[in-house]
Amino acid sequence: MSSVQEARAALGALLRELRQNATFTVRQLAEVLGWPHSKVSKLENGRQTPTETDIRVWTQATNAEHETDGLLARLRTLEFQHVEWQRQLTSGLKSHQVKLTELNARTRFFRVFEPTFVPGLLQIPDYARFRFEQSGRVFGVRHDIDEAVYTRIQRQEILYRPEKRFHFVLTEAVLRYRLCPAAVMLGQLDRLVSLSMLPNVKLGIIGFGVAYDVAPSHGFWLLDDDRVMVETFSAELNLAQPQETELYGRIFAQLATVEGISYGREARSLITKAAEQWTTYLPER
Repeated sequence: MSSVQEARAALGALLRELRQNATFTVRQLAEVLGWPHSKVSKLENGRQTPTETDIRVWTQATNAEHETDGLLARLRTLEFQHVEWQRQLTSGLKSHQVKLTELNARTRFFRVFEPTFVPGLLQIPDYARFRFEQSGRVFGVRHDIDEAVYTRIQRQEILYRPEKRFHFVLTEAVLRYRLCPAAVMLGQLDRLVSLSMLPNVKLGIIGFGVAYDVAPSHGFWLLDDDRVMVETFSAELNLAQPQETELYGRIFAQLATVEGISYGREARSLITKAAEQWTTYLPER
């Protein structure tokens, strides 16, 4: 179980305990609340996350209103760990970028692994636009793409702060996946070359020929030693338990030092070779 699943299961177990203490069966409580009995079962078994309203009516129905604040605190912790994109993006794409800006301002050491696309802090505006347009197509949020792009590019100002350190590890696939037009990707690759020369930025590229010690299952951001951020198609996971940050720290260290990884001139050489391939995709003049 992930910590998110564990937290949801633990919250469900507490709700079940309140129901049992009130001597309700699942069906009886469902009737009192006017819910399908399947909802009560899903909440108790951690297959569904309750809302604040769900918790309030549950504790009221089971005469356990003194437990409400504690359960709500657990729910908010769970929501910090698992934030569904559909809910997070209801206020638009820009608002999430603003939250990230505030989080980045507090972070001094960034360790980032990405196997699929260029990390946001390294993106050029046109590449960022294609990333946001993809999210827009999936979640139907398209009204503030310009503002989101602008805010993401503003975030990159922190790359030039000497007190900040950045270590990015990308797979060679990031340089070659066709996620945007060739002209955009050529500009993006040029940007990677430039940023790799900043004194506080370390950029590693794991080439296709490298044998992995740890499979590149998914991307993640390790912010100081305090938080790991993982993006899935449906949600953003925020992992903050010490055992989780320590685990991801070890995984990042293994990926960042895998035999054959390229840094400096070797990394820029891989980027240049990828750019040469991208020129073949440009439309003929």
